[in-house]
Amino acid sequence: REPSTWNGAGFKTRQKSHSSLLRDQSPTPSAIPIFGFFFTFQYLIPFPQLPPRITQFAARSRRRTLQPPLPPSPFPPMLPYKSIEEAAAHLGRNLTYAETLWFNYSADKSDYVLFCHNILFLFLIFSVVPLPIVFIQLLRSPSFGKYKIQPKVQLSTAEIFKCYKDVMLTFFFIVGPLQLVSYPSVKIVGIHTGLPLPSGWEIAAQLFVYFVVEDYTNYWVHRFLHGKWGYENIHKVHHEYTAPIAFAAPYAHWAEILILGIPSFLGPAMVPGHMITFWLWIALRQMEAIDTHSGYDFPWSLTKYIPFYGGADYHDYHHYVGGQSQSNFASVFTYCDYIYGTDKGYRYQKKLLQKLQGMNDGEDRNAGFKSD
Repeated sequence: REPSTWNGAGFKTRQKSHSSLLRDQSPTPSAIPIFGFFFTFQYLIPFPQLPPRITQFAARSRRRTLQPPLPPSPFPPMLPYKSIEEAAAHLGRNLTYAETLWFNYSADKSDYVLFCHNILFLFLIFSVVPLPIVFIQLLRSPSFGKYKIQPKVQLSTAEIFKCYKDVMLTFFFIVGPLQLVSYPSVKIVGIHTGLPLPSGWEIAAQLFVYFVVEDYTNYWVHRFLHGKWGYENIHKVHHEYTAPIAFAAPYAHWAEILILGIPSFLGPAMVPGHMITFWLWIALRQMEAIDTHSGYDFPWSLTKYIPFYGGADYHDYHHYVGGQSQSNFASVFTYCDYIYGTDKGYRYQKKLLQKLQGMNDGEDRNAGFKSD
């Protein structure tokens, strides 16, 4: 006889043996519908009293078919603590202000829900961050026009809006669904969401690794996309804008979005951190892409103080040359282009422009002396 136990719902259940499990998996139809018919209508139609043995058998069968308690959610809450006091007791110290905010916001949210915040962040970044540059471009002000890298190329409002519309179509049909299904990879590599929160130095160090790893791997993927097959079939879409605009940063073929997702995720996979660090990485990388595709080289930009940072002028040359470009493949930093000699065309052009600028300045000074 099989031993019995009490489950969490208060019903007495049997611990099934291996033979019992095999019997339960057999295609034998259950007797419950037959006896359920009698028990349902015995109060409407005066059926004769059933023998006790049949009644007991039906009761046992009914107990076996009772629905067990619902299994735990596949996306349980991220924090195992029920209160801030319990979390502080587990950590052995009081929670910091940032940790308290994080606890209050995320204690009742699953890891999956927190991960899907990336979709909202990307939507806001693609839609809001480019707006100041777009307003400057539509303003056509001479004060800002002198900082435009390709001043002869001016897109209309309709052309700019079409670019944004195409980006949003790609976002809702490619980027968003990709984020929804990539959650298991985040859990596999070990990106966590609990307490304690990482320190500022830890976040900065991990972000530095992410940028370096992505920059190096993206360099070689970008060079592959500028091969004959890669450019004609995939990368040509991104180069439709020879004078890039801010909205065109994520404008690309759907296959390119999938391919470039690998370098972006490689850093977090190598050095997994907290979900907040992952959020910052996704946000900063997309903001950097918008900056390099802005089409403006402002002298007050803080990115000019970042060593080896390419910036808008550096990447604008890559779009200006177009499909024949074998220069300036770097996504963020310029060290790969320098090491492998793929920035020679850009450096030659800069030297030539500086020489022409010096000649023009000299002519202006000479003209001024003659007028005096």
